[in-house]
Amino acid sequence: MPSTLTEATDPYCLRPGEAAELLREHPWRRFVVLGDSVAEGLCEPADGYPDLQWADRIAAELRAIRPELAYLNLGRRGLRAHEVRTTQLADALAFEPDLALVVCGGNDAFRSAYDPNAVDAELTAMITALREAGADVITVGMFDVSHSPAVPDALRAGLGERMRRLARHTRGVAERLGTLHVHLTDHPLVADPSLYSSDGRHGSARSDAIATAETLRILSTHVPHP
Repeated sequence: MPSTLTEATDPYCLRPGEAAELLREHPWRRFVVLGDSVAEGLCEPADGYPDLQWADRIAAELRAIRPELAYLNLGRRGLRAHEVRTTQLADALAFEPDLALVVCGGNDAFRSAYDPNAVDAELTAMITALREAGADVITVGMFDVSHSPAVPDALRAGLGERMRRLARHTRGVAERLGTLHVHLTDHPLVADPSLYSSDGRHGSARSDAIATAETLRILSTHVPHP
């Protein structure tokens, strides 16, 4: 990544005023986030990009249109999919959201014993409960972190295969249940080292800026623009 590149000049990020146009007159008033460290927000700072994580960015842009928007982020690092469901779903439903972001499965895919069907079942349970409660649900196919330079070469191929399988399965669940799905796994920059943190498990502020742009574009398809 050129040293002079910033969010304002990054071709994969939003231009000034674009978020407001995408979300103009959006209907959401209560936004909840469920998930692991990606939901909680552990992005590593990157020169030229604000140190503001993905879910908080989405909430800020939604709130810019509707200042009364209520926002609750339940995300906690280290959780596997079943732990997200058992520790966060009840609180999420009690919040009475009309928009929910569910992002998990990465910690399952980091294990060689990853069971995609088990993760699918947990995602299905959460999405179904949230949809039945009246919320629109966002799901995510995450960036393939196996491209991080910090991932040992001996682990890269196996991790990449599991991350891509997780993304395929998540997209399948999304298509079956009708979520607003953000697919980042095949993004043109997925192999760019600037997207990843030095711990080999998380993203950079640049990846969160790009993920925000892609998420808002998907949300805009659900906004009744005049």
